[in-house]
Amino acid sequence: MTFGPGFRFGSATAAYQIEGAASEDGRGPSIWDTYSHTPGATEYGDTGDVACDHYHRWREDLGHITALGLDCYRLSISWPRVQPGGTGALNEAGVAFYRDLLDALRAAGVEPWVTLYHWDLPQELEDAGGWANRDTALAFAEYARLMATELGERVHTWTTLNEPWCSAYLGYASGVHAPGRTEPVAALRAVHHLNLAHGLAATAIRDVLGAQARVSVTLNLHALRAADPGSAADLDAVRQIDAVGNRAFTGPMLEGAYPDDLLADTAGLTAWDFVLPGDLAAIRQPLAALGVNYYATTMVRHAPDGDTTSDNSGHRESASSPWVGADRVAFVTEPGPYTEMGWNIAPEGLTALLLDLHGRYPGLPLVITENGAAFDDHVDADGRVRDVQRVAYVHDHLAAVAAAMDAGADVRGYFLWSLLDNFEWAWGYSRRFGIIRVDFDTLERTWKDSAHWYARLLAGRTLPPVSAAGPA
Repeated sequence: MTFGPGFRFGSATAAYQIEGAASEDGRGPSIWDTYSHTPGATEYGDTGDVACDHYHRWREDLGHITALGLDCYRLSISWPRVQPGGTGALNEAGVAFYRDLLDALRAAGVEPWVTLYHWDLPQELEDAGGWANRDTALAFAEYARLMATELGERVHTWTTLNEPWCSAYLGYASGVHAPGRTEPVAALRAVHHLNLAHGLAATAIRDVLGAQARVSVTLNLHALRAADPGSAADLDAVRQIDAVGNRAFTGPMLEGAYPDDLLADTAGLTAWDFVLPGDLAAIRQPLAALGVNYYATTMVRHAPDGDTTSDNSGHRESASSPWVGADRVAFVTEPGPYTEMGWNIAPEGLTALLLDLHGRYPGLPLVITENGAAFDDHVDADGRVRDVQRVAYVHDHLAAVAAAMDAGADVRGYFLWSLLDNFEWAWGYSRRFGIIRVDFDTLERTWKDSAHWYARLLAGRTLPPVSAAGPA
């Protein structure tokens, strides 16, 4: 399987997961600083205070990026590093950090894809209501305008939000992500204000840089399956989760309206009166590409007895459900194999998802902005990390992308998650997604066999066999 020269290969990271330097050079606290320091919130009480120390070691990490031969690199900006309180004056030291990193990436011939929000909301904004407060969307638009002004042409593609589903539902409904709230109505308000933030930010970026500015958004769209495809009740369970998990974002962003069934399903919680005149027009903005994050499929069934056993999603247990408005829906654990996160490995689900998106939005280019797997890696006596499971996972999912492209899907690129082992949110440092191992005691970086395999892929643009993993 050969990928043409126009297909972009990259890897991805997020600021709070790798940067560290949590209180250095004027950076303010984010909701993840607060949450990770809350007893019991994260595995082993881990925090992102140091993480991979990328803030101090970015030149070393840039060396790995260039040695891998990446076409592009997806990073996120820490909002509280550049604007500590989420409003007001910029922190020049924080801006300078990103300016230097972006300049170095471009000098190395690597396209920077910049995500403006990868979950690290300034704590001051959360104290004022967070994403449940409309003012947060307005503050985000101003932050986007400032970043476009300061960083400008250094950025190849601007991504407004990463996985707003997680920000809204895991942060405000189930409470397993920062800020740890369990308020279903606040979660729906957050859905709308995140959508609004995306649209206002896209407009702000283009106001500064012109209509040619490349703007995208990244969604973790759920690849849904009915436990019994012949059951009307199970298919309605799929519809409910599709409405609250997928179309709550694609509806306003790509079609300019919230789905009628979503509004009906959630009518007992809210009248959606926080959607003001003009909001939907503001949200629907042209995209250079839609970012798609994919890891596993999701199987659901109707639960008439109210037994809505929690899904096998890899998120830490919570008394609350993120599936606001889903009535009597249960999540079914699918057959393995599984990754260390407990997620099923189903590359065919990625093919189906891409073809479904292509069918719904045929003129919209697609980019895989995250895909990868956590496994229980070990350093062998000879210093190698033989992560053949990860190589097989990436190989099979790239084959799934190729299959979707062969069937007509307009897929322009693939970002492997992740460049480095990092702080995996509520799981702390207990889950490793990187193709480069980080020793969290010494911070030493070591290429896993998957990194060597990925470099071989990038050098030849042809999918190597899994057996080709490891150093040359």
